[in-house]
Order: sequence, then C-alpha cells, then structure tokens
Amino acid sequence: MEYKQLVAKALHEVLKDQLELNEISHLLEKPKMAEHGDLAFPTFQLAKVLRKSPAQIAANLESKVSSPIIEKAETVGPYLNFFLKKDQVSRQILNKILEEKDDYGSSDIGEGQNVPIDMSSPNIAKPMSMGHLRSTVIGNALSNILRKMGYNPIRINYLGDWGTQFGKLISAYKKWGNEEEVRANPIKELLRLYVTFHEEAEKHPELEDDGRAWFKKLEDGNEEALDLWNWFRKESLEEFQKVYDRLNIDFDSYNGEAFYNDKMDSVVSLLDAKDLLKLNQGAHIVDLEKYNLNPALIKKTDGATLYITRDLAAALYRKNTYKFSQALYVVGQEQANHFKQLKAVLSEMGYDWAENIHHIPFGLITKDGKKLSTRKGKVVLLEEVLNEASKLALNQIETKNPNLKDKEVVAEQVGVGAVIFHDLKNDRLNNFDFTIEEVVQFEGETGPYVQYTRARALSILKKAGKSHFSPTENYSLTDDYSWEVLKLIQEFPETLQRAYKLYEPSIIAKHAIHLAQAFNKFYANIRVLDEHPEKESRLALVFAVTELLKQDLTILGVEAPDQM
Repeated sequence: MEYKQLVAKALHEVLKDQLELNEISHLLEKPKMAEHGDLAFPTFQLAKVLRKSPAQIAANLESKVSSPIIEKAETVGPYLNFFLKKDQVSRQILNKILEEKDDYGSSDIGEGQNVPIDMSSPNIAKPMSMGHLRSTVIGNALSNILRKMGYNPIRINYLGDWGTQFGKLISAYKKWGNEEEVRANPIKELLRLYVTFHEEAEKHPELEDDGRAWFKKLEDGNEEALDLWNWFRKESLEEFQKVYDRLNIDFDSYNGEAFYNDKMDSVVSLLDAKDLLKLNQGAHIVDLEKYNLNPALIKKTDGATLYITRDLAAALYRKNTYKFSQALYVVGQEQANHFKQLKAVLSEMGYDWAENIHHIPFGLITKDGKKLSTRKGKVVLLEEVLNEASKLALNQIETKNPNLKDKEVVAEQVGVGAVIFHDLKNDRLNNFDFTIEEVVQFEGETGPYVQYTRARALSILKKAGKSHFSPTENYSLTDDYSWEVLKLIQEFPETLQRAYKLYEPSIIAKHAIHLAQAFNKFYANIRVLDEHPEKESRLALVFAVTELLKQDLTILGVEAPDQM
C-alpha cells in the first residue's frame, strides 16, 4: 500500500467518527518545505465539529496517531506533519519499481475502451509549421498517457483536405501556377500560390467568388478540380510523413474532412427528420439559443456545407466505428466555441454521448511575441526548426563528447526531443515564445537536461558493472538526498493519474525535470561508487531513476539515448 494511504489509515483510526478514509486521504498534502516532513494533515475542517482551534486539534492528534511506517509526528500550527521511516519506505518504493519496471504507474481504469484523438490535422498544400507542433505532440503524449491508464487510444489525423481554401488554391494555380515548378518543390510553390491569392484578393475582391466557385465544382465532382485536389493531397502527405517520421509519431487514421464529403447529406437529413433545421435568410441553421450559443450554420445559401457539418458527420462515424468511451479533439483554444456548438447540436439530436466529447484546447506558439500566420506567409517551418535543433545538439555533443558513437543519430534524438519537450513542459493553455537556442541546452529545465541526466546515471551503473537489479529485503536508504529522489519515484503513479484527469502532459514533463534535478543533487552529494553499507541500495536507486526518466520521456514522445 502506498505510504500516503497508510498514514491516512492511521489518522482514520483516530478520526473515524469525524471523517471518512477517502476524505482524510484527499486532505493529506505534501509540505512545501522538506524540513516540515513528508506529509501534512491540515485540521481546519475538524474545527467546527470538534469545537476547538485547528492548532489545538493538531496538538491533540500528535500523540494519538501511530503506524509502523511513521517515524514521528510534529505539530506546526494547524498542521500535523508526518516524518516517515526512510529505511522501510525506501525498500518498498525500490522493490515496487524494480518489480514493475515499464508497468510502474500503469492502471487498468480504461478497461481497453477506445478513445479517438483528433490531432495534428494540417491543411494539405501548406507546409507543416511550428503552429502544427502543439496539436501533434500534445495529442501524442495524451495518447501515451491514456494507454498507460488502460485505454486504447486511436490517433486520427483529421487532415484539412476540404473546404473553400482548396477552391482558392485551384483558382490560384489556374491563374499563376506552373506544373513543373509545383512538381519540383510542391509545398513551397503551393504556399506561394496561396499567399499570392490572398494578396491579390485584397486588391480584387472578386477573386474570392472565383475561389468559391472552384470549391463548388470540387464538391460537385468536377474532374479537373478533383485531379488537381488529389495531386495537391498526395504531394502534401509525402512531405508531412517526413516530419512525422522524425517526431516518431504514427496515426491509426488519415481520414480528413474530404472523407466525410459523402456522409454530410445524411447528417442534414437526420437534422431535418428530427425537426432541428431552421431556414434563416436562405441558410439552414440549428438554433442553440437555449445553450447561450449562436446558431450552428449547417448549410449556406448556395448549398455548400460547413466545417460543423463535417464535424457532425465525423463524430457520428467515429461513434459508430469505434464505440468510444470518450473522444478528444486536440485543437487550439480559439476553436472553443465551435466545439461547444458541436456538442450542443449532438445533444439536440438526442445523443447523450455528446457529453463524452472533450475539446483539449492549447495556447499559441509565438515568435518575438507575435502570432504566426500562414495566410500572410509569416510561417516558421517545423522541418527547418527540427533541422536547426539537431544541428545545435550536434555542436554541443562535439564539444562535450566528440568521440561519441553514432553522434548524428544522438543529435537528432536530442534536437527533436528538445523541441517536443519544450512544448510539453509548458502548461497546455499557456502561450509561449519559441527561441531555439534556449530550447537546445544541456542545462536548465530542458529535454536535453533530462536526457543527459539519464545517460549520466547509466554511465554510473556501467562503471559499477551493474545492469540488473532484483527486488530484495536488503535495500535501505536513509540520507536526505536519496529520500527526495525516492519521494518523486513514489509520486509517479499519482502524477500520471493527475496528467490523465487534467489532459495535461506538462505534469509529466515537470515530474521529469524535478526527478532529474533531485538525482543530480543526490549524485553531487552522495559517493555512490564508494564502498558503503548502502552501496547496493544507492545503485538500485540510480537504476530506478534511469527506468523512470525513460518512462517520463517515452510518454512525452521523446527519445532517451543511452549515451550523450
């Protein structure tokens, strides 16, 4: 049993008439300062019931609470602080992680249920920019977290391969495009055409009508429009795949918006049959006033469908196909209103599973404090960022470890990992400015720092000639530096649960940073390889750290090189 639960049980023996065991467990917290113990119990909640001050209650409890795992209890104002028996707890923690290894922290609460995750979803005919990084890596990390919780995540790359923008692109290609130039450098040339269209449309607004007309032809199955669209899509996917390969991300489905083109009429018919469609100035809408939302525009006056029509078709298809227990949409926070409308329309249609659809919003990556915009051509290409990051990593490896074997491979793992880690260590909803030189550092709160810490720990084990540890009754660690590392190892299962409940990968990234920092402090102060009664236990701790740092990094989608 986890030591927090054992302390809660000891408190419950004394407080069973006032609080339930789970209430006590929930109230127990980690003191901000290590000198205040390992767990703290606040007594404010008992003041009204016991008619005493919280400080008096804490003082009275001090002598009454006992457990084989508690070294001592101390009162500090309204808190009762517990100090645990380090030797006993260290043995339990080390044995647990050494026994469970990769399964440490895993849970079966998901019961194998399907969870489709709508993620990445770049628009075809445009390069993958830094703007696509967040959805891609957050979605991937959430997928890994869900798998650890016993779910079956289904990664869906809902490609932006339909909509008026493709009418605009076809119009631009017909006016200014050149087949040879597009074939020579497809994405760059298609982006140039797209930007040109918007620049020209500001001077000649009638171009917008031409773009819409071409999209209508595409929807109606016009052969020329379809041929161009298929070509743009194929070229784009080949370019995207290069980036996904480097990020080490796979998808279970590439069904984009176009996949639902023939499934939208049935959605419109279903809405009509349920008497939800209303005519408003020639357009078809669903009234969402009772949800305090604007009407959902289902079909425009010219008969063209909209983004929400496709998302309704996609939601219905995914529910029928995957029988999901929940469905996640990892999409920027600016789309929050769209997903509120989507859920509201599905609820109006009578689908109670709409409650299990969750929009996972995130903030922006900015450059010099400014939003990146594809439309105006101010785009930072993701592939170029990964190239630069790997190059900077290689430069540092050349300086620190010039004789490293396969250093180009390691530099790629470190550089790409640095970009992913930097994104995921930021709270999901926060905006953050991206400066590549800060990201690829071997010191500070970075991915390379965590990777380097693990590689360093592995080198200690190599020097000791130890690569395997089995659970045993002989482990015992009593120093404060080991204790801080052990507490972070013990907290991992709870950390993972929290990351899952909040859909927040940054919780895992922060755990990795704190564990790396605590380990480096331990290594700076404890002579691990010296002959000492605790030598074997110290080496087992080093091994446990290599296992857990690897798990932290793997969940985030970051490689963990053995040498750096």
